[in-house]
Amino acid sequence: MKPRRLELLSPAANAEIATQAILHGADAVYIGPPSHGARKSAANSIEDIERLVDFAHQYRARVYATVNTIIYDEEIPEVERLCWRLYHAGVDALIIQDMGILRMNLPPIALHASTQCDIRTPEKAKFLEEIGFSQLVLARELTLAEIKEISEAVSIPVETFVHGALCVSYSGRCHASFALNGRSANRGECAQICRYPFTLVDSNGKVYAKDKYLLSLKDFNASHNLENLIEAGVSSFKIEGRLKDMSYVKNITSLYHNQLDSIISENPDKYCRSSYGKINLKFTPKADKSFNRGFTSYFLEERKPKKIVSLLSPKSQGEKINNISELNNGDGISFYDREGNFTGVNINRIEGNRIIPARNIQIPPLSRLYRTSDIKWEKLLSNDTATRKIPLEVSMDNNGVSATDSRGVRVRLPLTLEFEKANKAPDYKAVFEKLGNTPYFLQDFKSKIDTSRFYRLSELSAFRRELFRLLDTANRATYPFEYRKKENVNVKYPDDKLDYRDNVANNRAKDFYLSHGIKEIQPALETNKKQIKDTVVMTTRHCILRELGMCRKDPGNKNKISYPLFLRYKGGEFELDFDCNACEMKVIKR
Repeated sequence: MKPRRLELLSPAANAEIATQAILHGADAVYIGPPSHGARKSAANSIEDIERLVDFAHQYRARVYATVNTIIYDEEIPEVERLCWRLYHAGVDALIIQDMGILRMNLPPIALHASTQCDIRTPEKAKFLEEIGFSQLVLARELTLAEIKEISEAVSIPVETFVHGALCVSYSGRCHASFALNGRSANRGECAQICRYPFTLVDSNGKVYAKDKYLLSLKDFNASHNLENLIEAGVSSFKIEGRLKDMSYVKNITSLYHNQLDSIISENPDKYCRSSYGKINLKFTPKADKSFNRGFTSYFLEERKPKKIVSLLSPKSQGEKINNISELNNGDGISFYDREGNFTGVNINRIEGNRIIPARNIQIPPLSRLYRTSDIKWEKLLSNDTATRKIPLEVSMDNNGVSATDSRGVRVRLPLTLEFEKANKAPDYKAVFEKLGNTPYFLQDFKSKIDTSRFYRLSELSAFRRELFRLLDTANRATYPFEYRKKENVNVKYPDDKLDYRDNVANNRAKDFYLSHGIKEIQPALETNKKQIKDTVVMTTRHCILRELGMCRKDPGNKNKISYPLFLRYKGGEFELDFDCNACEMKVIKR
């Protein structure tokens, strides 16, 4: 049995960051095209994406484009053109959530089901495989056992998030931003309502938490769970962060690259990477050096009560500082002031055990300090911090030169150069070691040249350049594109009706679901603003009661709270509804 191919999938706000992600160990990157990506502020031109594809495919790394917003009827021609342009640019797959795309005039490009599709059950996963998806991005709320159950139900790769910001609502089913200010998360315009401060009150007005970030989850970190995820059937490991900066992507990609390589080195018969190239990192990655709100493994291991919310601040906590000697002049630090606000300041200088801040500010004695900006670290990561080279074997004989690389690409060029006599044999290996800015390094060299034949090194250098040009051409010609799978038109959707949270926003999507057995379809909230009042705008596995030690399953909490509970914020309130059997919380716009 061939080893299972594992993919590290990194985010990219732009092509430059994507290139660095690949150099630092990504097997694939996901990037937003000019429109209809779920991060509207991270759009890129087709020309930039095409240049990225050329770079990535050298290493057989893949490029996925996010066309994962819901689509309105009048936009269908534009989206069709976009899909064709991405296909001609060489993009490997489209990440989508709107099923109307499956009823468009599409190129034969592979389709991945976005996390916006809210894949939480084996039945839904199997349906998406049957209708032609090549890869499934699972919901982030799942336990290892649930991931394993879904993975065993399908035969296509399963992808999960492993690091970064968490959406508190089931992805694709959050309408809080749209309900408050018309900015739809399903249209790439999320206003991050979950990062607001809220006051929790009961029906009698009793306050249980005041101005706390009750919906602001800590950041996901599954780095210690990679092997368990692999054993559960996951093949693609996704880092969140298409709005994150270069140093974040370099650091976190390198961290997971190292961990995956370590697992593979211990299990070479079971697993391998899905791209090629030997990576040399010039720094040691560390998760808390990059933006984070504190870390959680969310529900991966279990669902017992645990702290998964960053109650006091939605800002990055960076890394905890244990001693002032760890800090540098120019670093940014944060701390909680006497009013409980998370406050930051730059360091002007360090004098012994004293911090001299860049502005007049009082740091309370014995405060826990967090470094949120490390000037030396940022300077280090602003340089070239990784190389990626493809191992190459070259062999010479009297008739020609062959080059074979780790991708399995092989070319041979007849040796037609003039030769001459010489007092000693030239160092042919040295010629083929001079690979300059090519993506190759010489791993092995063999020569069976007749000792009576000596070639001019200057001519052989030109020959070498032609040989590697042919190797590049052969790689492009043999690149293993994956194409869209055939739709099973007879498969039935796991349910018989859809409501507004299923995001049917165009007639193509409606026709798709009707053809797969749906009897009743409520249109997407974005197409009918009259539905907003008294609407569930979030459904989440995060429970505020559990977070605050008020779980209703705890006998000690019975009859102490006057329900319903409300989340109040400047300008309005949400009502909370608790489904304790399903262990879910619903957030309702009143």
